[in-house]
Amino acid sequence: MTQKFFSIEQLSWQSPKQSMLKALREQVFIVEQSVPKYIEWDEYDDNAIHLLASDDAQQAIGCARILLERGRVGRMGVLKQARGQGVGYALLMEAIAICKAHGLKQLQLSSQTHAIQFYEKAGFVVTSDAYIDANIWHKDMVFKWA
Repeated sequence: MTQKFFSIEQLSWQSPKQSMLKALREQVFIVEQSVPKYIEWDEYDDNAIHLLASDDAQQAIGCARILLERGRVGRMGVLKQARGQGVGYALLMEAIAICKAHGLKQLQLSSQTHAIQFYEKAGFVVTSDAYIDANIWHKDMVFKWA
């Protein structure tokens, strides 16, 4: 498979591109993973930093949400057809860079168990036993830097 071009931009929930973020999260989490809508849409979106990855045709292909005040990244998703092209890793590295720039010393996340190796390759370590969230098995993970 050929590597395709993509870009990542930082947005607020009030951005004109909110509809792109919502459509992507709906496809990945609500449709594909059967996350209930009442769990997906929460009070944290309004004040979060949102990352949106777009392909060379300016179509949304990936996203992530950073909650600076909680030191957490979540709602990371990549459309099925864009997986395996480095989009998720680029989103994660951008989230880490943003958190470092804001003076955080660590970043936490809740990983679906099937994605643990992905996060471990980026330097995250598991910090909890498995638990169910949104009907999906997860483990807490943390990334610390000096």
